[in-house]
Amino acid sequence: MEKRVSKLNEADQRSYAALRYPASRHYLIGAALAMMADSVEHVISYWIIFEKFHSPSLAGFAVISHWLPFLVGSIWAGALADRYDPRRIIQVAMSLFMLGSLGWGLLFATDSLEKWHAVILLIVHGFAGALWAPAGQVLIHNVVGSRQLQSGIRLLATAMTLGMLLGPAIGGALLLIVGPTKGILLNILIYLPLTLWLIKNPKPIKENGKKPPLAMTSLHDLIEAVRQISGIPIVFTMSVLAGLAATIVGNAHQPQMPEFASDLGYGGQGLYYSLLLAANAAGALIAGLVLEARNMLQAKTRTSFILGIMWALAILGFSLSRNYILAIILLLCAGFFDLSFNSMTQTLAQLHAPPEIRGRAIGLFNVGSLGGRTFSGFTVGFGGGLIGIHFSLALSALLLFVCIVALFFWAIKRGVID
Repeated sequence: MEKRVSKLNEADQRSYAALRYPASRHYLIGAALAMMADSVEHVISYWIIFEKFHSPSLAGFAVISHWLPFLVGSIWAGALADRYDPRRIIQVAMSLFMLGSLGWGLLFATDSLEKWHAVILLIVHGFAGALWAPAGQVLIHNVVGSRQLQSGIRLLATAMTLGMLLGPAIGGALLLIVGPTKGILLNILIYLPLTLWLIKNPKPIKENGKKPPLAMTSLHDLIEAVRQISGIPIVFTMSVLAGLAATIVGNAHQPQMPEFASDLGYGGQGLYYSLLLAANAAGALIAGLVLEARNMLQAKTRTSFILGIMWALAILGFSLSRNYILAIILLLCAGFFDLSFNSMTQTLAQLHAPPEIRGRAIGLFNVGSLGGRTFSGFTVGFGGGLIGIHFSLALSALLLFVCIVALFFWAIKRGVID
């Protein structure tokens, strides 16, 4: 534990430290493009789902079917990243993403989209994301090492946020210019640069010459991995903290953005819908650029709790807003706190994980931080169908605030807070 803490204290203090590695720069560009393609698919598919079905419950189910694979598959995916070349795992994930976009395109072209089609395609998309996430984090760690890890994770989050920021703009433009069918089929091409670059780059690295851990082939292996990782206090606490944020609020308000735009008076104009989607990503992008330029907010457990609280309050404000400009501002703030919070908890969990089971530790973290979003589909999505999306999101954000404060005092008693 002390050795891993010292690594964090010796973190590279230079601005944009991870960008000093050519392989890191190339991977960040490819990841940004892949996430942009992911976001384009969401923009187009969510809009068509809203236009065709007008169902808050279906939008909530879209969140559940998308994130459930992270809940049930992240640790298994992490185990694969521990044993096998993460580049090949990422390529398989990219192939699944492209298959999903192809499926949407064919259904749009034949005007045969039904609710069960959407569920299946979002599950495929979710499994692709669950497969990509641990391998992507293992790869960035291999490229930049421990001293630049916070910079690498934050810049990877920033690159992917840039993709999410560009996604609504590109997706909205494709909707207006070529329509949903051609737009989502063209989207397949955006996944290709990362997929092709990974054929030979970067060179795989094995830390300390250690052999890969044994394969995880049974439920007993899974339980043992969880037990082992949960015994590391900071990894466990950060996983729970990120899991609370994802489970109670997550990003379940994103599929509801067409209805938020409508309630704010701009339901029929795709531009205003895209701006609402882009505002959250824009705030996150600003956070990544500013924090890296000044090397601000070094990873500390106390700071991670404060950022989580600020994010919950920004989401609460957005849920209660009835003014479009104020809603945009609050989403910008939410995006800023979101990237800062998630990259910090990820850094702390990843840096304190033993190298030989890093993929599994990342997988357990992702069970909370990503898989937990499955349940936010109930709290925000299905709750919105019963009491309205504004009230359900407000109650969820308030509950998150209370839970983070309670976990903070629990962590103090156990000496986790620095």
